[in-house]
Amino acid sequence: MRQIFTLILSISLLASCTPSKNVKQTKIIKKVIRDTVYLEKIKAGNENKYVSAVLDDYKINDSHFPAIGQDYRQKFLILHYTALDNYRSYNVLTEQQVSSHYLINDIDDNTIDILVSESQRAWHAGYSYWLGRTNINDSSIGIEIVNPGYRIEDEQIIFFPYPEYQFKKVAKLSKNIVERYDIDPTYVLGHSDVAPQRKEDPGALFPWKRLYDEYGVGAWYEDVDKYEYIRQFPYERKDSEAFILAYQKEFAKYGYEVPQDGIWSKKMEKLTAAFQMHFRPSNYSGELDAETWAILRALNKKYRD
Repeated sequence: MRQIFTLILSISLLASCTPSKNVKQTKIIKKVIRDTVYLEKIKAGNENKYVSAVLDDYKINDSHFPAIGQDYRQKFLILHYTALDNYRSYNVLTEQQVSSHYLINDIDDNTIDILVSESQRAWHAGYSYWLGRTNINDSSIGIEIVNPGYRIEDEQIIFFPYPEYQFKKVAKLSKNIVERYDIDPTYVLGHSDVAPQRKEDPGALFPWKRLYDEYGVGAWYEDVDKYEYIRQFPYERKDSEAFILAYQKEFAKYGYEVPQDGIWSKKMEKLTAAFQMHFRPSNYSGELDAETWAILRALNKKYRD
């Protein structure tokens, strides 16, 4: 039987938690950080618990709570692979200066590990950028997936696939997070999207299209738009400064950090390869071709224009 799952780490008792008005809230499960946690069904309650000051001489009045003018810190969902096995993934993500909110193991079971509360900032993205925002750690939830990453064979990068059971864990958890925080489809990204000059994860074999098709998570283009833009591709001008500048502006419109100088460079190759791994994984050569251009234009038509 298919079930929808969620988990939120309990808020520290350093601050008081008080029930109030009709605000949808997920069930809070008390677990210590780094414990293996079982996912539970979402519970829609009639109480909203919040953190406030506790003062000896004054009462904190909640009769006007909650104010309309607020939103969630969690704007992004960022997916990674660990490039490590289970044991070393746990060690690195809990004992060193890097972390993520969740860790998806590579065991066929019904558990997902929470390492950092969703209300806290995890250190998973490093230097990162999307649509003018930098330091994505401040506004994201990070999911690390235990996966070897890639190997080099005949001077080619060969990525490792994701087992079915592992994909389902990622998909169900991602759907739950996106729905609870109302995360924009174009803000569901890979580490390589927000840091394309230094990262490749979650790699070309992560099934982004399937995540979109089957779970409604993330962004994808419309084929009819892609084919129309392929038809319009200016082959005779594709190497011109004017066209490269237009290409860069389309990337910037969608969200990527990109120079806008009309020059084709190694940075542009890396950026294009990162985009291709997400939206055209059958060929992530980093070359500017008609299909890559068309997919980028189709995405902007659907989500930005």
